Amino acid sequence: MVYLEYFIYLRVAVVWTGRNLPSYLGPTPTQLVFLFIFLIVNSLTLFALAILLARNIWCLGGNVTTIEGWEIERHQTLVRRARVLGGYLDGPDGMRIKIRKQEFPYDIGILQNMRQGMGGTPLLWLWPFTATPSIESGLDFETNGFEDPSMSWPPPDPDRMPRLSNRPPYEQPFVYDEDLSTTQNNVDAFRRRQEEDLKRYDGGATTSIRRRPFHERYRNGGHDEASFASQAVGSDDLAGGEEVWRDSEGDRLDDFGVDEDAEFHDEDDIPLAELLRRRHEPAHYSDGN
Repeated sequence: MVYLEYFIYLRVAVVWTGRNLPSYLGPTPTQLVFLFIFLIVNSLTLFALAILLARNIWCLGGNVTTIEGWEIERHQTLVRRARVLGGYLDGPDGMRIKIRKQEFPYDIGILQNMRQGMGGTPLLWLWPFTATPSIESGLDFETNGFEDPSMSWPPPDPDRMPRLSNRPPYEQPFVYDEDLSTTQNNVDAFRRRQEEDLKRYDGGATTSIRRRPFHERYRNGGHDEASFASQAVGSDDLAGGEEVWRDSEGDRLDDFGVDEDAEFHDEDDIPLAELLRRRHEPAHYSDGN
């Protein structure tokens, strides 16, 4: 692209130098149109590739990916908030989470970072047929030792922690195709209505409940999380919730194809029996109707 831009520049310079000469001594209108199109397309493409190259070199020098850069920005935001509120932030269900500044553990120096990403021989970095690093090299990464090895990355984020379930445990197992009396059917229908009420309260498995933005909660008392319902927003107000995180350029995870609701509701801590019950519940109700 640079080589092509050089030759286009030479031809544009000739046309500009002879701009005061008669038209029959210069290029034809068709040639001028194509020269202008080549100049615009090649210049814009070269500019975009230059920005991409600078971005990749910066990421190699810092040993960070785009997602890790977002994690660093998010952690810095949490540290600034915690500094205002005495070092603690409020998590779900009124939990108090201590926030301390953590350094990115995989930045081991500019030269070492580039060797880790491009290989140990700088002379082969620009050779397209160089062998790629082995698969085993992607399983273990060197750290800079600034933080204790027991500290995890990314650091804990109170806005991404799942809320504890408010549902009481089931006392009786589920029995398939049991012959129930009319009284028992009424009791089961009442319990189903209770479960639907609990779903409307704690969001269930399909509704996103997000806290109000940080500046609103801080203006209303800072760390007071006594009433979660008064500080929650429904799934229709996704742009206003604090969990709708944006990077320094104002982009959301949803802009890059990431399901924010799936990331927000972490089901790792939910028992397997509860997950199976939630999966079979819609089919069970549809068969009954």
